[in-house]
Amino acid sequence: MGVKVYGYDKCGTCRATVKWLKAHDVDVTENVPLFETPPSAKELAKLLSDSGLGIKKFFNTSGEVYKEMNLKDKLPGMSQEQMLDLLASNGRLIKRPIVTDGTKVTVGFKEAEFEEAWAKG
Repeated sequence: MGVKVYGYDKCGTCRATVKWLKAHDVDVTENVPLFETPPSAKELAKLLSDSGLGIKKFFNTSGEVYKEMNLKDKLPGMSQEQMLDLLASNGRLIKRPIVTDGTKVTVGFKEAEFEEAWAKG
């Protein structure tokens, strides 16, 4: 099974994610630099759908850009389409890493979730 990882090379959590995946024999076929090439709104819509999560889980709520834009107050008044467009416009707004095999998606890195989603067994 191969996965695509949307991340940031200088992010410790992203590096830990790739290390965990490799240690569990999960082939990282593509490592997408999230800041330079964020997924499009259409790609994000598919990731959102495949994840089963709410769209707010895709926002990096602890990031500087999120706080500078005062998104905590603005998001409740936005449509899902507007939120997807916003995420696609700036990779720094996206919670990282996002891991997908094309059908299943995880956002962030929690070892227990990774055991369930990505460990072979």
